[in-house]
Amino acid sequence: MSESLSQKVAVVVGASSGMGRATVLALADAGAQVIAAARRRDRLEEAAREFESRKRQRSEQGGGAIETVPLDVTVANDVGRLISATAQRHGRIDLLVYATGTNIPHRALEVLTPETWQSMLATNLTGAFLCTKAVLPVMRAGGGGLIVYLSTGAVQMPDVSGVAYQASKHGLSGLAHGTRIEERANGIRTTVIFPGLCDTEILSKRPVPTPRDVLDKALRPEDVAEAVLFVARLHPRAVVPELQLFPSRL
Repeated sequence: MSESLSQKVAVVVGASSGMGRATVLALADAGAQVIAAARRRDRLEEAAREFESRKRQRSEQGGGAIETVPLDVTVANDVGRLISATAQRHGRIDLLVYATGTNIPHRALEVLTPETWQSMLATNLTGAFLCTKAVLPVMRAGGGGLIVYLSTGAVQMPDVSGVAYQASKHGLSGLAHGTRIEERANGIRTTVIFPGLCDTEILSKRPVPTPRDVLDKALRPEDVAEAVLFVARLHPRAVVPELQLFPSRL
């Protein structure tokens, strides 16, 4: 029997768009208390309003909820405040989802600079480290927890998404698996989800636009959110270290 997410405390970083936003709504629909964090306050508040509208349409009382917290995930103090405030308010954190990710149009080695390389790693990898480092003491104190990292299918199948993007996403796997091994005695589990092509805003940063007929066959953010719900509902005795999710028609 799957675990209920009702009243579980979940932090989703990178919650303002795409997979992160869809995950916030799915977790809240499942009854979780969701703290949605990202840079764009207006987008976070829009997601919260959408959820409240859904609840009214279903005539639901109580259940899940969404709190919004603007932050820059590359700033350690911002991340620390997010985690400590959540722990103080709710007493625990059961789930952390790191959904933040970016890419750049000028991604080829011949045009990549040390500055753009560092910027990519800061968002895609260092931010994940900062969130992991901050949440571990809270999860240890609570007897366990789950950290889910949203990566990319390019880790399994190298492509032209750029060496900075691919290096940062490969590093995310190392962070996840190393954390799982070090923290398993504390009941802390990690999962890396590798989505294939997904119709999200990040595709607008491609040097060449993706054809509409290809996007029509791509994953939707809601598909990735369902994968997050699947691993989050597993009994704590079980863990899925890696989960690949690809479009069935591409």
